Amino acid sequence: MAVLHNRLSQSELKKLLLAETEPRITISFYRYFFIKNPTAFRDELYKNLEALKVFGRIYVAHEGINAQVSFPESNTAKFKEIIEYTEGLKGLRLNIALQHEATENMRPAAGKSFWVLKIKVRDKIVADGIIDENFNMANSGKYVNPQEFNEMSNDKNTIVVDMRNHYEYEVGRFENAIEIPSDTFRQQIPMVVDMLKDAKEKNIIMYCTGGIRCEKASAIMLHNEFKNVYHLEGGIINYANKIKEENLPSKFHGKNFVFDDRLGERITDEIIAKCHQCGEPADTHTNCLNNCCHLLFIQCENCKQKMQGCCSVKCKEINALPIEVQKELRKGIDKGNMIFNKSRQRMPNLKGF
Repeated sequence: MAVLHNRLSQSELKKLLLAETEPRITISFYRYFFIKNPTAFRDELYKNLEALKVFGRIYVAHEGINAQVSFPESNTAKFKEIIEYTEGLKGLRLNIALQHEATENMRPAAGKSFWVLKIKVRDKIVADGIIDENFNMANSGKYVNPQEFNEMSNDKNTIVVDMRNHYEYEVGRFENAIEIPSDTFRQQIPMVVDMLKDAKEKNIIMYCTGGIRCEKASAIMLHNEFKNVYHLEGGIINYANKIKEENLPSKFHGKNFVFDDRLGERITDEIIAKCHQCGEPADTHTNCLNNCCHLLFIQCENCKQKMQGCCSVKCKEINALPIEVQKELRKGIDKGNMIFNKSRQRMPNLKGF
């Protein structure tokens, strides 16, 4: 019987990844379709992908699949074959990550962003908080490709809506895009419907990182009687690749936040965000090195050196203590709302530390 979990420690897995000499391909994909038995689907997929040394995160639910993975370049054909012959995934669009080298603030290259394969069964592949039994994902908005997006977004009758979280919007976004200022997609759902309630006759184009959130958001808008709803096919990732292939002007400016160790892939050279500590131009996200905090925030190189990778003087002082003392301080602390905190209330301005 195949082992459906990893037996090695995180540190051992990272060492094995770094020792690899063959380039890896990083891709993301999703599809909304009904999966009768998500657990059986998950187990079969794990066995097939694990054999190809696929690493990454995959979520499976009755409503479909959401994945971001990497695999050795030599296994590309075999990987595509598995996807093509897995029930429900035939003809799936695969978004290839921008293949930058690990040069920016020691971030890993795209292919070195995962070191283990995790496939989890969830209630939904995107947590949305929707309880309306009449909501139907089959009725989603129309796709627009990059060229159509560029043309439509020039129309004064078009509203471009960013369906990502505030920390994603901060470092990169499309021209004139509306932000739905929130921490989670679940919070955005009622907000976007309310914010645009007087624009039901306008063209609305929704976008996100890879397409999964904006596709669901477009279905929600149609469910709430909006008339002309579109979403960017393949999200920012597909857009960035296609405008290069087709030599189109980029209406996206800055960096695309990604949910792996890179924390971002650059689309244009523009830096549109500021360091949360000194206010200088910067768009490099980091997690506070204090293990009791891990706040996600933007930090420039100067502040990184000055604050030793921490978000505040207090965190810097704690992080300088012996490990044993830090462990004692962490005992009994509820870190649920602290670890990798992305809250707007904590992020916008850390000046003065």
